[in-house]
Formats: sequence, structure tokens, C-alpha cells
Amino acid sequence: MSLSGCSFIQGLTGGNDANRDEQGNVQEQDNIDIFSLKLGDCKMADDTTGEIMQAEVVPCDEPHDEEVFFESKMADGEYDEAAIEVAGEVCYGQSFTDFVGVAWDDSTLDVWYLSPTEQTWNEMDDRLIQCIVTDPAGPTTGTLKGSKK
Repeated sequence: MSLSGCSFIQGLTGGNDANRDEQGNVQEQDNIDIFSLKLGDCKMADDTTGEIMQAEVVPCDEPHDEEVFFESKMADGEYDEAAIEVAGEVCYGQSFTDFVGVAWDDSTLDVWYLSPTEQTWNEMDDRLIQCIVTDPAGPTTGTLKGSKK
């Protein structure tokens, strides 16, 4: 789907994270630095056409648009946008099937992913791909894990 990145300057500011419980679950709606987004976080939709610097997270038991369902780290080396797109394909494969319970091709859900920009790759050693699932039918409450949608 869409490649999105994170701002180097934002990352240098130390960012801000949500109020989380002992298990790392978001406790209340908050606008956080994108580098504070974690596996399992639920969030409101972003404009996925450019760099994303902030994310509005909410507890997963509240209505939300998106959920981070898988993370993958890329190997070191030179920044390669084509390699990042290939790495992003993991979001549509077995990781999706394992999370939702059906293959992406058979699902009504959609996927996109966050990935490093050339700047974050080179200046922050950013190698993280985060897979995000969304329901085009509208906001969901609770996790989409095992939903078989």
C-alpha cells in the first residue's frame, strides 16, 4: 500500500509516548511521536501519503481505525526503497494470516505499513517495518486478531 516515514528531527526531540499499563497497553487517547508506536497499539487513521511524525493512539477497547499487528526489522545495508517495498510485503503474507485468521486475498480488511525514510535509515539507524490493519467498513472496537474478516 503506502510507504510512510518518520521525521529525524521529531525523533531527536525524544518524542512522547502514551500512558501505558505494565503490559504496554495504551491507557488513554494520546498523540504520540511515531517512534513510540508499538506492536499491538490501536490508533486513529493517518494521511498515509507522506511522512508521518505523530500518531493518535487509543485503548484498543475504544473505537479506532487501525491496529499495529506485526513488526519486522530490515537488515543493515544501504537504503533501498525497492527493498523496503519488498519487506512491506510481509504485511500481506503469513503475518496477516496468522493475525486475522484468513489470508489477505480472502479478507475484507486492508493493510498498509510504516517504513524508514532514507533520512531515518541513515541518521537514526531506523530499520523497522510496522504492519497496520484497518477495516474499510469503518472503526472497530477491540482487536482484529482472529476476526477472520
